[in-house]
Amino acid sequence: MARGSAADSYTARLRRTVHRARIALRKSGVDYFRGDGSDWIALAGLLLTIPAFTWGTIVMPIWVSPAALVLPIVAGGLLLRPASLLGLYAAAAGALIVESVVLGPYTEGPARVTPGTVLAVAACGFFGLLIAQFRARVGVPWRRGGTMLFDLRERIRVQSALPRLPQGWHREMALRPAGGQSFSGDFVVAARTNGGRTLEVVLTDVSGKGMDAASRALLLSGAFGGLLGSLPPHSFLSAANGYLLRQDWDEGFATSIHLVLDLDSGDYELLSAGHLPALQLHAGSGRWEEKDAEGPLLGVYDGAQFDSVKGTLRPGDVLMLFTDGLVEAADRDISEGIDRLSGEADRYVASGFEGAAWHLIEAVAKDVNDDRALLLLCREA
Repeated sequence: MARGSAADSYTARLRRTVHRARIALRKSGVDYFRGDGSDWIALAGLLLTIPAFTWGTIVMPIWVSPAALVLPIVAGGLLLRPASLLGLYAAAAGALIVESVVLGPYTEGPARVTPGTVLAVAACGFFGLLIAQFRARVGVPWRRGGTMLFDLRERIRVQSALPRLPQGWHREMALRPAGGQSFSGDFVVAARTNGGRTLEVVLTDVSGKGMDAASRALLLSGAFGGLLGSLPPHSFLSAANGYLLRQDWDEGFATSIHLVLDLDSGDYELLSAGHLPALQLHAGSGRWEEKDAEGPLLGVYDGAQFDSVKGTLRPGDVLMLFTDGLVEAADRDISEGIDRLSGEADRYVASGFEGAAWHLIEAVAKDVNDDRALLLLCREA
């Protein structure tokens, strides 16, 4: 009986030990993937490849070139921290010395360690060290860098989504960054306030374009999203202007247009900070009217005043907000670009502007190297 109890106790301890080891290994793998754990696993794996390549070069020099050592070096630049990378480089240098001694001088035949091989391996090591130092300075491991950027892009997309509108309203929006990139200097924040009766939308164009403006647009979109609905409509642009001034950016200005729409009556108010006018299609006359509110750029000077313009969307009317990438070009005036945009928009009146935002950008500004944003609000007839 005592022997059985001892055996059961030993088996239980062994199971607990295996379970703890498995949990620790799993946690280590998760931490490593997230970039929080040690890189000793990757270092050990890469160090094992170096003698393997060395053996292959000595035994089969025709198939395994001495330059094959660049493979673990490149992988190390992506996986390892700078201190670990230096250890890998020392092992690679030792491998080159061993290969050179065993194979003999490069003047005696092919498939030997030549000065060009040494230069190629050293160059890869230099650039790998630069990459590792950059990652260490930024603090974002390569394994998480792409995931983080993807997450940021999705958060921007979700934050820019327009809220659902009640029956009788239709909305369309399209954002196209410059150069086909994933991040844009144009962004939209929107919210339904006043118990859902009021729709507030802010379309902003940050100075610059593409990735140059994306970081500032990301910061501003979060700040503007927090301000929207938390302040009275007439105070929003003043608060946004103060926020930009406090950032003290070298290129810190932005244009913005703020729409406050009563979804019950169709009455709206537009406030602008140096932004292009909105366009309203009057269903009765079939004509587009510019709705131009006055106000200075955001982030230029303190105490700026923003005057509003009012209007009403009746059944069948359409309101269009856009950024300068759709209408501005070096070879034409902005008014000509606005006329072209409104002319193209007339083609979608019969279809109720279903899917029109994306097609309008394709029609008037497909190849423009600038951020483009277009927002359509339609009151159904």
